[in-house]
Amino acid sequence: MAAPPEVEASSTTPAGTGGPAADTGGRTRLGDLLHYAGTPLVVGAALIGLYLWVQGLELDVIEARQLRREVLTGQLLQHLRLTIWSTVIVLALAIPLGIVATRTATRRLAPAIIGLGNAGQAIPSLGLLALIFFAARNVDFFPSTGTIPVVAALVGYSFLPILRNTMVGLDQVDAAVLEAGRGMGLSSTQILRRIELPLAVPVILAGVRTALVLNVGTATLAFLFGGGGLGRTIFQGFGLQRLPLLVTGAVLVSALALLIDWLAGLVEERLTPRGL
Repeated sequence: MAAPPEVEASSTTPAGTGGPAADTGGRTRLGDLLHYAGTPLVVGAALIGLYLWVQGLELDVIEARQLRREVLTGQLLQHLRLTIWSTVIVLALAIPLGIVATRTATRRLAPAIIGLGNAGQAIPSLGLLALIFFAARNVDFFPSTGTIPVVAALVGYSFLPILRNTMVGLDQVDAAVLEAGRGMGLSSTQILRRIELPLAVPVILAGVRTALVLNVGTATLAFLFGGGGLGRTIFQGFGLQRLPLLVTGAVLVSALALLIDWLAGLVEERLTPRGL
């Protein structure tokens, strides 16, 4: 007697799916390897190539002094401090303002809030730094050079991506999900904290990644205003016509931007709720 159709299906299903699943698993492992290790490997290869190239050159006194490890390490740490501090301040400002701009009671403030972010992004980064530097010179308690005015300029320049993504992430939450939360007796604050913000996390973190990369690139201009950073090596190489300095600074800034974007991507994956 022939087996029932459902028995035949169940008996062939494992064999039919086992081969493709195993093959897909192999491709997935390779993809994961490239995803998680691709950027560090490329950056590492670029840094090794830079080191070997510089070691093969006959450096003059200026180049040898500027390309010392302790000098470059100090500039790298300054660059990181500028990037991290400015991004932390932007997070503390842009996310709350994005929440305010999406609430029903305060939505009328959205155009003004977005206009504030657009103003910081529309002004060229060098122009924004120069304006804040000029304003700082006229305020006694605000230093006209150094970290503070540079961080203020970076905050203004990277404010819009996080603000915009916060608003988009909150606005895209399905109204039916919010209504279900209200039906469960959750307050507006509880809905925001337990439903809206977790669902908006991927979009918000995408804005954070953009802001981080913007800050890394813009921080190269900090040297012009006493903020330090890797821009010192770049501008000295350009001004003194020293190619090793220019290339070293440019490669280090590029490597830093790639690594920060890679790390931010890992954090984004980690913090994104499952199923999104």
